[in-house]
Amino acid sequence: MAIPANTRETYGGVQIREDLSNIIYNISPMDTPFISGAGRGSCSNTLFEWQRDTLAAAAANQKKEGDDPASLAVVEPEKLQTYTQISEKAVQTSGTAEAVDWAGRKSSQAYQLAKRAKEIKRDMELMLTGEDVSTVGASGTARKTAACMSWMGSSTAADSNIIDGSNATPAPIANTGNGKGTHVTAPSTTDKVLTMGMVNLCVEQIWNAGGTPDILMCKSDLKVKMSALAGSVVADIVSNHDKASPASAINSVDVIVTDFGTFKIVPNRFCLDNQLYLLDFDYWSVDYLRPFQTETLAKTGDSIKQMMIAEYGLRGKNGQASGAVIGVKAS
Repeated sequence: MAIPANTRETYGGVQIREDLSNIIYNISPMDTPFISGAGRGSCSNTLFEWQRDTLAAAAANQKKEGDDPASLAVVEPEKLQTYTQISEKAVQTSGTAEAVDWAGRKSSQAYQLAKRAKEIKRDMELMLTGEDVSTVGASGTARKTAACMSWMGSSTAADSNIIDGSNATPAPIANTGNGKGTHVTAPSTTDKVLTMGMVNLCVEQIWNAGGTPDILMCKSDLKVKMSALAGSVVADIVSNHDKASPASAINSVDVIVTDFGTFKIVPNRFCLDNQLYLLDFDYWSVDYLRPFQTETLAKTGDSIKQMMIAEYGLRGKNGQASGAVIGVKAS
């Protein structure tokens, strides 16, 4: 049907008001499960320290009546230490930009500062779930706090809770476990497909050391793989014992039960790609020398400049309480 002559349409209009929503949509992920799960503490120096200890191995303790016992050699607790690191982001806004009427925010400076705080928290999650070792820093060189992988493992491979899944036969590998060194035995360069056997071996090593972790944390693809590995077993139980209908399906598993404990599977976007962590958060804390704060910097012209800053370090109270499977992939 033809449009009548001289019908006014929007296509030729030049003064139509803009329809701009007063909401800003942002789907960038803000969940930081490692930081959220770890405790929050404080420290009073850039170098902060704590101690960990172990008991002697159990042995036959049968003594003669009337025996005069010999004193045992004392083994002192091990002192651990790490450094705080500084994370910051600055925002500078002109006086004019702060005066105009922005859609979706009252103040451009305040909005950008809030974004920077969220970005720093994401940066922290990425760094703390990595492999950085403790670094003292120097004038012109940033300090580093030791990341979680640097606190795990043992200098003796047989006692280590880090499992190298990339080996032809997955096995524990040595690591200093004191925040100061990388893997003593370098893992293979070719990742292998994750198996439940690798996970069970890691859990067993942690249990033998006395740990009882309950969180299994990994990237999304390994989470899907864990659901497939555990789901096949659950599906078999359901079909054989609960007589599920043919339409029933198990597509996700969030909790797995092993011989040495039950684990909640937590996906983490910021974990290392080829690693899976088994964590007891009672033995982790993020300690702040300076909590998140906003500093207003010197005014040098027609603008306002502010910095969001935090100074913190990761306290791995006893890395033997947690562990990791490294060198693995989903398929």
